[in-house]
Amino acid sequence: MPGRDRGHSGETLAVIRAWVKKAENDLKTADLTLKAGRAAPTDTICFHAQQCVEKYLKALLVARGIEFERIHHISALVALLPEAVRPDLTPDEQILLTDYAVSVCYPGETESVSLDEARRAVAVARRVRSHVRQHLPKGSA
Repeated sequence: MPGRDRGHSGETLAVIRAWVKKAENDLKTADLTLKAGRAAPTDTICFHAQQCVEKYLKALLVARGIEFERIHHISALVALLPEAVRPDLTPDEQILLTDYAVSVCYPGETESVSLDEARRAVAVARRVRSHVRQHLPKGSA
């Protein structure tokens, strides 16, 4: 697998593990919240799905030795990655996920999010998670 044969220092592996742990916590939060069904705060689910994707992308960037700024823009993070390891995210998915990082946090910034949309956001997060984990060094995920 690409990325699995690269030598990584213990410090780098620790940073990757920290990003993965935070990403997993966001996915767990989204999953648990989604179980509330129609009563679930869908904006919160989408926010945590976005955070999961963002943190997994940052883990992959660290693993590849690529520096990045403190940003939430999924498309900018994806663009930093070599094409061979980029997750399969459509431009629309990248825009929507980025929107979840900011607009759902503030009142009046966005329309309400449907339960189906929240489910799709979690499905995208799971897809990115699966892809990224294949490209992380052994012992980091």
